Amino acid sequence: MTQTLDKPKDQRLIHVGLNWEQFKFIQKGFSASPGIHLFYYEGEVEILSVSQDHEFFSRLLSALLFIYCLEKRIPFAPTGSFSQEKEGVASVQADESYFIGRNRTADSPPNLSIEVVFSSGNEKKLSRYQALEVPEVWFWEDGLFSFYHLREFGYQRIARSEVLPELNINLLTRCLLMSDTLEAASAFRQGILEN
Repeated sequence: MTQTLDKPKDQRLIHVGLNWEQFKFIQKGFSASPGIHLFYYEGEVEILSVSQDHEFFSRLLSALLFIYCLEKRIPFAPTGSFSQEKEGVASVQADESYFIGRNRTADSPPNLSIEVVFSSGNEKKLSRYQALEVPEVWFWEDGLFSFYHLREFGYQRIARSEVLPELNINLLTRCLLMSDTLEAASAFRQGILEN
């Protein structure tokens, strides 16, 4: 008899009713814990332990965007999953974040934050990013992208990125779904050069 084990999924714990100081205490406790992402908004703390699959898609996406920006000569600064915070209001750790086409400053949010979603919905997360005034947020979930751009009254779902408007999303999606990373990177680079 063969036993099939399910792949580990992201695990998340949500606790409500905490203030900013309590969140900072929890954050300090997890400071040496790789693979743990912490979020805070309006008294709610989310602790997310990411799976190997989660990290695979996040890192491959980062590599492909790196290739894209290099090939298209787009100035960018990848900032990974650093904590984006507005004291007392919100804290997020996107899977990937970028300053695109401009220099980064200590007090400005990245132009783009990306989340790979395995265990929780994206709509609720947008309020955190809105509090931080991140111009564009992408979610990668179930093999599909969804894009949101910050407008005057909140995020609006958009069909394609406004931060990287020339990016071929179909090509990016197809390459992200390839199981061989070398093949994915080669196919993506070739696709960029052909456009």
